[in-house]
Amino acid sequence: MQSYGIAHVWAEGDFVTHAIGIVLAAMSIISWTVIVLKLAQLWRVQRVTLRTEAQFWNATDYASGLQALNSVPRNPYAALAASGRDAAAHHAASAPQLRDRLDISEWITRALKNSIDDTITRLQGGLAVVGSIGSVAPFVGLFGTVWGIYHALLSIGASGQASLDKVAGPVGEALIMTAFGLFVAIPAVLGFNALSRSNKAFVSRMNRFAHALHALLVTGGHVSSESFSVNATLGFGSNAAQGAGASAAAASRSAVRAAAH
Repeated sequence: MQSYGIAHVWAEGDFVTHAIGIVLAAMSIISWTVIVLKLAQLWRVQRVTLRTEAQFWNATDYASGLQALNSVPRNPYAALAASGRDAAAHHAASAPQLRDRLDISEWITRALKNSIDDTITRLQGGLAVVGSIGSVAPFVGLFGTVWGIYHALLSIGASGQASLDKVAGPVGEALIMTAFGLFVAIPAVLGFNALSRSNKAFVSRMNRFAHALHALLVTGGHVSSESFSVNATLGFGSNAAQGAGASAAAASRSAVRAAAH
């Protein structure tokens, strides 16, 4: 009795079957590599930011807080705080005509938002590959199945034996490619969804921290990042600061200059 299985598929398959098997194996390796690396990156970033955020708000001044954030390499909160400081210093040193066109709240908001966008881009790097593998792998496996069934039926027709035992083995063996495609796709889809949810939660935390920085740099007062909504986005947080009035804006500029230096 002839035995069927993965080894038999590989031994009897042609170059197309071998190519499909190699492509699916490469997809699996790539997706698992990206998932593990991105999970490790996200775990590190969350651990670092949780620890250094408390150190920042407990610092005696802005410069000391920024130094605490920079104590850990590649801290996204450090880049966020530095971009806010630089924007405040640039605005304070600019000509009056620039301040007349764009107030300090909008200037700092734009700088913080750009820093957040850069961090999001780094966090999402590689997710498109994982998502594509999760979408394409089942169809690659299905193509392998169709190709295997096609050659199995040709072999059965050439032998002239069309009994069930002669048909079921080769056709069932061709379905292995579909199972292989699903084996590659399911972890990729689950990993993509898990990474997307984790990234979204971290970006919400970054938005809260950015709102607190925005309030500190514009008004000179500390507002805890925990007081902001989880779903808040930076673009919506500047309206209240913009309506503070000319007198409050003038008073805040001195605090901004002190924080920038």
